[in-house]
Amino acid sequence: MSRGRGIMSDRLKLELAEELGVADVVRREGFGGVSSRNCGNLVRLAIERAERQMI
Repeated sequence: MSRGRGIMSDRLKLELAEELGVADVVRREGFGGVSSRNCGNLVRLAIERAERQMI
């Protein structure tokens, strides 16, 4: 499976990180610096937004 092309834009990922309060970590260290728990929370938020748009 290729990892070259993501589904979410960088802008959306940063917006979700800001909503969770981890945007400063992302800006400083990238998404690799975000804890596993918060990465899971980012995914949960992304799924919630996608589900809301489908309705």
